[in-house]
Amino acid sequence: QVQLVESGGGLVQPGGSLRLSCAASRSIFSINYMAWYRQAPGKERELVASISWGASPNYADFVKGRFTISRDNTKNTIYLQMNSLKPEDTGVYYCNAEMLSSSYWGQGTHVTVSS
Repeated sequence: QVQLVESGGGLVQPGGSLRLSCAASRSIFSINYMAWYRQAPGKERELVASISWGASPNYADFVKGRFTISRDNTKNTIYLQMNSLKPEDTGVYYCNAEMLSSSYWGQGTHVTVSS
């Protein structure tokens, strides 16, 4: 099992940046797949970006060129650097880890993009 704790959300103006962090309760070295999802008010949860061993990061079309996912195995943490934020990026951002056929989720961190 693994517990995931997100942080770094907040209120930011359009065009601004935020960096989200997801700290895992155990080593992520053996976790092949980790990802960021988001859920906007009244909408379904959607994949934002994912990162797997031996593969290039994967991004949803709506964040390509603006968001970057990365992982630091020494800190058991993955990150989501979000630049050029838009109001439609507003939502709750969740960290996800897939291991041993189980899916684990954090509690989410709120991101609000508004002037």
